Amino acid sequence: MLQDFFVRIVGEHPVWQALAGGLVIAGLNMLGATLVLFWRNPPERLMNAGLGVAAGVMLSASFTSLILPGIDAGGIWPVIAGMLLGMLVIDQADRWVPHVHVLITGQVDEARSESRRVKSVLLFIVAITLHNLPEGLAVGVSFGAGNLADALTLMLAIGLQNIPEGLAVSLAAVNAGFSRRTYAFLTGVRAGLVEIPVAVLGALAVTVFEPLVPYAMGFAAGAMLYVISDEVIPETHASGDERPATWGVMLGAIVMLYLDVTLG
Repeated sequence: MLQDFFVRIVGEHPVWQALAGGLVIAGLNMLGATLVLFWRNPPERLMNAGLGVAAGVMLSASFTSLILPGIDAGGIWPVIAGMLLGMLVIDQADRWVPHVHVLITGQVDEARSESRRVKSVLLFIVAITLHNLPEGLAVGVSFGAGNLADALTLMLAIGLQNIPEGLAVSLAAVNAGFSRRTYAFLTGVRAGLVEIPVAVLGALAVTVFEPLVPYAMGFAAGAMLYVISDEVIPETHASGDERPATWGVMLGAIVMLYLDVTLG
C-alpha cells in the first residue's frame, strides 16, 4: 500500500513527509523541463492540451484535497477567509510581476534586442516561480494537516501536472533565445528552490499552529484557483486550441478524482 511504503521510507513526522513531497513534485517538474532536450518541437496543440490537464488536476485537487478537508477541520468561514487571502496574495504578485504571455507560444519579436529578450525571459521565470508557490504550499499544508491519504493524492496529482508545466516553461525560454541544456537545468533548480522549502514551511506552520490548518488549506486552494483562472486556462486558449485544452481540463479533473477515490 502506498501509504505504508511512504511511511517506511520517510517516517511519520509531517515535516519530513512534506520535504519528501516537495522533492517529488520538484523532481517531476525537472523531468518535464529536461524533456526539452529530447522533444524539440512538440505540437502547440498538444502542449495546450497538456496544460489543460494540469489545470484540471489543480482544479479538482483544490476541492478534494484542500477545500473540503479544510472545512472538515475548521468550518467554512476559515476556509473562505484563507481562499480570499490566497487569491489576494497571488493577484498582488501578478501586479508586481507583469505577464509575459507572448513567450509561451514563442511569438518573440525578432527585432527585440538581446538584452531585452533576456530580461523578458528572466521576468517570465520569476512569474512562473511565484505561481509554483501555491503548489508547494498545498502539498506541505496537506501533509501538515495529518491526512496522509489526501496528502499523497495531492502530491501525485501536482507532480503529474508539473511535467507538462515544466516542459512548457522550458520551451518558452528556448523560444526566447536560451539554450535547451542550460534552461532545462535552471528550471529544475528553480522548481526545487521554491517548491521544496515552501512545502516544508507549510507543513511546519500548520503543525506548530494547528488552528491555522483550515486557513492554510483555504489559502493554498485560493491561490491555485486564481492561477488556474488567471494564467493556465487563458494561456491554453490564446492560440485557438480551446477544444483540446478543454478536453484536457476534463481529463485532468477525472484523473484527480480517480486518484482521490482509489488512494483516499
